[in-house]
Amino acid sequence: MTPSATLGAVIGANPLPRTEVTKKVWDYIKKNKLQDQANKRMINADDKLKAVFGGKKQVSMFEMTKLISNHLQ
Repeated sequence: MTPSATLGAVIGANPLPRTEVTKKVWDYIKKNKLQDQANKRMINADDKLKAVFGGKKQVSMFEMTKLISNHLQ
């Protein structure tokens, strides 16, 4: 799968299998401490992820997967 430029800013622009895309997004979330402390199922977006999430400040893990799919070709 090839990431869009927006998603590429988070995980890199190289084509990856879908499983690797998800893993790299999670690595980014953990590295930047974006998982909500009160509710671990929610992701708090920084500026890069907000662009991937369609401008949303917070999304659930399940919604995140759907939103990332929109950025893969």
